[in-house]
Amino acid sequence: MSAPEIGRITWQDLTIENADEIRDFYSGVIGWEPRPEDMGDYSDYNMFPPGASKSAAGVCHARGINAEFPPQWLVYITVESVEKSAAKCIELGGKVLIGPKPLGKDTLCVIQDPAGAVCALYQVGG
Repeated sequence: MSAPEIGRITWQDLTIENADEIRDFYSGVIGWEPRPEDMGDYSDYNMFPPGASKSAAGVCHARGINAEFPPQWLVYITVESVEKSAAKCIELGGKVLIGPKPLGKDTLCVIQDPAGAVCALYQVGG
């Protein structure tokens, strides 16, 4: 698998209180096939288009590393350096809402632009 390209939206997920209920909602509405992702004492879900081998999105519980995430569809944009991008966000009038913090070997943060839109910045191996 090749590394994600800098500047691309490389993931999207929804973090909510009851991921099981919302998982079923999107399965019914869109036809996504949920596959559990073990998070220890609960599961989040990778959502796959019917018959697909690559997931389309995640549906996650607002627990653990996701506890602070806003209840909305959140896109993850790969950047070279989360730290540098977060600093530039603040410099240009935005806000860092969460992080930067580690996600395994990677790094992420959630930012809000001056218009109020929210996204996550993601650094592979950061």
